[in-house]
Order: sequence, then C-alpha cells, then structure tokens
Amino acid sequence: MTSRQRMLAALDLQKPDRLPVTTHHVMEYYLEQYEGGADTEAFFRRHGLDPIVWMQPIRPDEQSGQYRADPASGYQGIVTDQWRITAELIEETPYETHRWRITTPKGVLSSVLQSNGYTSWVSEPLIKQKRDIDIIGEYAPAFHCDREAVKEMSRRTGGDRIIRLTVPPFEIAGQPGCWQDAAVLFGIEPLILETFDDPQWVGAFLEILRQRKLKYLESAAGTGADLIELGGGDASTTVISPRIFQEFAAPHDAPLIDAARRSGLRTVYHTCGGMMPILEDLAAMQPAALETFTPPGMGGDADLTEAYRRIGGRVCFIGGFDQGYFFQRASIAEVQAEVRRCFEACGKAGGYIIAPSDHFFDAQPQLISAFASAARGCVYEQEHT
Repeated sequence: MTSRQRMLAALDLQKPDRLPVTTHHVMEYYLEQYEGGADTEAFFRRHGLDPIVWMQPIRPDEQSGQYRADPASGYQGIVTDQWRITAELIEETPYETHRWRITTPKGVLSSVLQSNGYTSWVSEPLIKQKRDIDIIGEYAPAFHCDREAVKEMSRRTGGDRIIRLTVPPFEIAGQPGCWQDAAVLFGIEPLILETFDDPQWVGAFLEILRQRKLKYLESAAGTGADLIELGGGDASTTVISPRIFQEFAAPHDAPLIDAARRSGLRTVYHTCGGMMPILEDLAAMQPAALETFTPPGMGGDADLTEAYRRIGGRVCFIGGFDQGYFFQRASIAEVQAEVRRCFEACGKAGGYIIAPSDHFFDAQPQLISAFASAARGCVYEQEHT
C-alpha cells in the first residue's frame, strides 16, 4: 500500500497492510534545532513515517468584493474594503509582539499576539465588548476553499500521501472548532462564565462563527482532499465541563462535520487534553476520526484500552503516543514496547493511526526513527475463511 492508501484504510475502519505511523504537524523549531533545517518531506523520508500534506488553501470570492490583502499590511489573507487588517510591531517587549487591527465601518477591533521560538499566543483578545460580535457577523468575509490548489498538490505529490485541510480558524489567531475559535477571540475563562451569565450571547457568537466555517466547507466540495481538521484544545475536558461541551461545542461543530461529509471530506476532531468523559459525545458527532488521545504523561487522560472498549469500531483513533517521554528520554527498547502497547490496546482490529499526541518541539531523532520502525513492524493477522 502507499501511505495514502494505508491511512485511508485506517480512516475507513479497515485493516491496512500494517499500522500507519505519522505525526501531528512538523514544527519548524524542531526541524531547525534537530534536523539541520530540513523540510517536512525530508523529515518523513528520513524517519520512515507515513507522510501528510497539511494545507489551508483559501481564495477570495471576488463577486463578494473580497481580495487578498496587500503584503505591506502585515496580513496576507482575505479582506474587503469594509474589513481591512493591518499589523504593527510593538518594540521593546520580551517577546516578538504585534498589535493587529481590523478596521470596519462600525469600528476597529484590535488584538495583541506574542511569539517566541516555539509558538504564538494571544495576550489581548479581539472581542472586548459583547457587541463586537455584531461587527464580525456583518463585515467579516467568509473564506472559500481554493480547490485548484488542492488538486495541484495532489498531482504534484503523485497521490501517495494524505492531503489534510483545516477548517479555517478566525483571522490572526483562532482554532478550527466554533467553541474553540470563540475561546481564542474572547478568552476561555470569560467565555466559560458567559455560558452561565448570558448563554444566548454565547450561542449567537458561536452561530456567527459556524456560518463562516460552513461556507468554507461547502466550497471545498470536489477538491479531492482526504481529511479536514475540526475542534481544538479548548473543548477538552481539562478545560471545560462535559455540560459545556454538550450544550455549546457539539451542537455547532456537528453540523460542520455533516457539511464536510456532503463535500466528500472525512473529518478528524481534535481534542488535545481530556476526552474520556465525553468520548461518546465525540463519537456521536460522527467524525471519521478522533485525536489526540493524550495520555496522562502529556497532561491528558486517555486510556486507549478503555476508549476502544467504549467507542472502538465507530471512529478511527489517531494519536495516543506520549512524545514527551518517549521522544526525549526513553530508550529505544522502551519506545518499541510503547508502540506495541498502543497497537495492542486499540489497533489490532484496524482503524488506528499511531502518532504523537500533538505537536512536539524537542525530540531525539533516533527515537523518532525507532517509533516509526516499531510501528512498521505492527502487522495485522490475516483472517482465514
């Protein structure tokens, strides 16, 4: 099997020729620090992993007055004359810091983002007053999928690897899921409090975000992409309660999963952190796959054996591997044993792609190679008739 065939078989709950093995994105920091600046393609080849192409192809809808921003603005996404985005570098701060401004006929929204060598984070949220969501609802352009870019990538790669898209997060900073996007825009603690104080406002906010994401998914029909990511860490049960997930996250994300299916896309729903209390709720949304099955050693609660007992055979499992310990401090023998443990726990019937339980920044390359090699040795028993 090619890597694409292998992973599609797992996503469709079948047994491929062997256990698929890959990773959740490849961080630039890791490539620079440990791989001599190699690109993602070289990383996959070196370690013998099943490669993925990650894309977020967007295009303007010129009939709606959308166009690509002038690069001099500091923003290279989609804007209109009524939704202009600019960035300003703030000097003399401990981290690289930018203030982003969105200018509209009814006011200016602003946010501050900071970055270091590892990642970026929001230090000042965009939504400061409840009426700010009305500005988003009235003026924010909905992204459209650049179908030709996806088709060209498939041709260029020879169709031998998964093409994975992302439901676009909000401009500047956000996450793919509706609740998760709102958490970045407003702040997770205030958003949780508003589910008690003003649940109608929270619902209206999530609906505005859902409608924008829905238009992207509808425009993605016929791309030939294999998988699209939805969700995000702010819907994990190490952040919110099962009640909030059931009442606010799931009702707005489940229709997006349905829309993706109608556009010919399988959905992977991402919850890095706790997920065991909401396993059945996650599966009920009917994504093709769930990730990241973060183990306790990485701050999650995933028990692969228990998770498979409860929802195995309903969705593909992706993740479950503790990259913190096994990519940094373990012996090769320990890595091999952990791969086998994960396979025995939830992979022997198919429907499993082993991967780190989210991004990693620091890792020993020889341990990544040992991880991939051990997974390639996990093969499925042949069924005899």
